[in-house]
Amino acid sequence: MAGASIYIDIENDSAAKKVLQQLLEVGQNLDAPFADIGEYLLNSHRERWARQEAADGTPWAPLAPKTVKRKKKNQNKILVLEGDLRDLLRYQTAPDGLEFGTDRIYGATHQFGDEERGIPARPPLGLTEEDRVEILDILQEHLERASGG
Repeated sequence: MAGASIYIDIENDSAAKKVLQQLLEVGQNLDAPFADIGEYLLNSHRERWARQEAADGTPWAPLAPKTVKRKKKNQNKILVLEGDLRDLLRYQTAPDGLEFGTDRIYGATHQFGDEERGIPARPPLGLTEEDRVEILDILQEHLERASGG
C-alpha cells in the first residue's frame, strides 16, 4: 500500500507467535485468521475514527481555523470531509502476514504529518492494547477450531 499501513510484528509478541506456529503445525492455512483480523481492524479503526483519536488514546490535533472555514461540510470532524479516507481502509492477507491501511498518499500525510505544509500528524492507524488482545483471541479461536476443540 503506497499510502500508509501498519505491520504487526509478531517477533516481539511471543503469545501470538506461539499460536501462529501452532496453527501451522496443525496444518491450518493462515488466510482465514488473517482475514478475521483484517475485518476486526476495519471495525476497530472506524470506531476510533468516530472518537477522532490515535491508537494510544490521544485526540487528533484540532483543525486549523482556516481549514474549518474552507470545509463546506463536516467542519467539526477531523479527517472527514466525505469519509473517503476512513472508508478506503483495506487489508491484504498473505501466507505469512496481514497488511492493513490505505493506498491513498494523503493517508501517509495524516499518519505522519507534513511539516512543510503545516499539517500535524493525526495518526489514524495503529493498534490499541484492546486490539492486541482481540487479535490473540481471534488466533486462539482458529487454533481451537483447527484442533477440534
